[in-house]
Amino acid sequence: MRTGKGLRVVAAALTGALALSACGGGEAEDKGPASLRVTVWSANEAHLKLFNEIADEYRKSHPDVAEIKFDPLPFENYTTTLTTQIAGGNAPDLAWVFENSAPDFVASGALLPLDDTLKKAEGYQYDDISPATLKLWQHDGKLYAYPFSTSPFGVFVNNDLLKQAGQKTPAELIAAGQWTWDAALAAAGATQTATGKAGLVIRDFDYKGWDNLSTFWTGWGAQAWSEDGKSCGFASPEMVDAMTTLHKAIFTTKALPGPGTTADFFAGDAAMTVTQISRASLLKDDGFAWDLVPLPAGPKGPYAVVGQAGIGVMKRSPHAEVAADFLAFLTNPTNSAKLAQFFPPPRQSQLTAETLAKTNPKLKPEQLQKVVIDGITSGVVKPSHAGQAELSQQVRAGLDPLWKPDADVKAVLDGVCAKIQPLLAK
Repeated sequence: MRTGKGLRVVAAALTGALALSACGGGEAEDKGPASLRVTVWSANEAHLKLFNEIADEYRKSHPDVAEIKFDPLPFENYTTTLTTQIAGGNAPDLAWVFENSAPDFVASGALLPLDDTLKKAEGYQYDDISPATLKLWQHDGKLYAYPFSTSPFGVFVNNDLLKQAGQKTPAELIAAGQWTWDAALAAAGATQTATGKAGLVIRDFDYKGWDNLSTFWTGWGAQAWSEDGKSCGFASPEMVDAMTTLHKAIFTTKALPGPGTTADFFAGDAAMTVTQISRASLLKDDGFAWDLVPLPAGPKGPYAVVGQAGIGVMKRSPHAEVAADFLAFLTNPTNSAKLAQFFPPPRQSQLTAETLAKTNPKLKPEQLQKVVIDGITSGVVKPSHAGQAELSQQVRAGLDPLWKPDADVKAVLDGVCAKIQPLLAK
């Protein structure tokens, strides 16, 4: 567990790194051929192949760009690694930014304003971008990162494993009006008992990425903090009910794998997983029978949760203008349509089942409509807050005692609020 001093160091590292990146008038412009580096979270071969194809196409008409390198950083410590690079003088030219650290990056001054570059790019159609997807990435009327992916969470399903366990599939439950968290967890627990494999995995949680649990607790009407960001929500009755249900599913019914246990849905090791459509590329053509369905309804009814990532240009990049020009090319209508097979675009004209289906051969129009398009329309974005680095560490440390069979759920959640309320009240 981190000490209070250690937590302050984490927060200071993010704040200091971004301040360092923002200060001054930028690096001296490098007059030689530009070599651009773009940090991304995904090392998926299909993702990188498409990125590189688009980069190669750009370089054909831009001989002054010698190289465009996409640099995957590990998902679990992506932001920490990125800010460490920035603080160490090894900042990328462009960077993928997660929604949870957007407030810090956007307000820091570390990123280059993009409005003028994007609006002036030939054929860009800036007005096609949904205004709702821009809000998280704007500050004082300027856009500091392009909302590269606005991706709702859904549930990928291994129908073979559920049928082996004698369980109804989510599609059957949806048809009967019974697709709820109670039903999903019951099927997951029964599958684990019958097959020995995991029931349901909330991908990228692994008892560390607590904000991914918002895909669960939002069904109870719970939230990490109030809309204005000033009040802790972990001790609310809705959160206590949600986390009590989750705790029982982990330690009593074994519907979710416990701490220290991993299960890869895409390798056939789990019946269901909560994740985004960018993971669909991990499905094998000769694998199990699968489906993609919306999140189960919670006590408050149907809901959707959206993860959002932006790509910004570091203001101090020696090739900032070139980097911004490449970003305009990467996200123009043509390339946005290509990227839509993995990363749902913010362009309104492309957010139709028919359009998305053209570049998502593995997903049916009905799946795209119900999970992606409907989810973007009605979903709430995962938790984000200024000072997210320290907040996140405090929440993770506060939740650690919850991941034990005999945990007092309410007491643990009260303790989380005791830790983070002073930070929220700043």
